Parts: sequence; structure tokens; C-alpha cells
Amino acid sequence: MNKNFLLVDGYNIIHAWDNLKEMSEVSLESARAKLMEIMSNYQGFKSHITVIVVFDGYLVKGNIGAVYEYDNIFAVYTKEAETADHYIEKTVNSLPRECNVRVATSDGLEQLIILGHGAVRMSAKELKNEVESVNTHMRERYIERRPPKNNLLMDNLDENTKNILEKMRRGLH
Repeated sequence: MNKNFLLVDGYNIIHAWDNLKEMSEVSLESARAKLMEIMSNYQGFKSHITVIVVFDGYLVKGNIGAVYEYDNIFAVYTKEAETADHYIEKTVNSLPRECNVRVATSDGLEQLIILGHGAVRMSAKELKNEVESVNTHMRERYIERRPPKNNLLMDNLDENTKNILEKMRRGLH
């Protein structure tokens, strides 16, 4: 069993991050999908963490709730009359105490409650900073490891050989 969990209050994060908030004003579905994509990429880099993104379904009449696997993370839509906060509290309580649980939300009351249950709180801003840091690190790793652009002979030579060839090209041998 993975012992590291990150529970994300989906709508709280969407409304806290400017780019997702703007997107949600046009299409809430698009903002949800973008958050899921962001968290999936994050989990791909932080593979030792189980990521669960929780969305409120409490105002949807007859909603029975659902849990979906989205790539490498889980998306939870709470049932009618159940808030994301309540689901997160229930989940934090149900996990064994030896698990490391972080909850990403900027809801002050929720932060206090989850702290009381042994989880570590993470604000929307802290999550955004961590996601951006992971993205920067992934980009740097890609640039370091990508193959040469044109696969030219010069791209595959050691510095000494390159210097000798450059001197020959300039007629300085």
C-alpha cells in the first residue's frame, strides 16, 4: 500500500488558481479536466504519492457519487448532500495513522479540521508552487536528456576532436 497521499479539494483549487478560475468561468468541465491533467503530470513525477482530486457533487440532485481513475490519479465526485470537505475528512480518518497525508485546500476551517485528524495542510498557493517546481524540474531533465536536434556528427564528438576539426576547417592545423 502506498503510504503517501495527497487529497486535493478540486473546486477550491480551481477557484484559487487564476488560470483555472478564468477557465472555469467559460467551462467548469474544462477547468476540472485541466486540473486533473496538471495533477496527473505531478503524480507522474512524484510517483510515490497517491493523488486523489475531490469535487463537490452535493448540489446535484440524485447524485450517487463516483470514483474514477484518470491516468495515474483518482477523481472523486461526492454524492448528493456530501461536500468535498466531508469526503476528505472521512478519507483522512479512514487511512492508517502511519500514512503521510497532505490535503491541498485554502479553506481555513477545513485546514484546522484535517490538522486535527493528523494530516498536513497545504494551501492552494503552496500546491501551485510545488507543481510549478516539478514542471520546471521535468523540463530541465528533458532538455538535458533530449537527443541532439539534427543528429549531426559534430553533436556526437568529444571536445578535443571538435577543436581539431575546427582548426582544420579554418586552415590552422
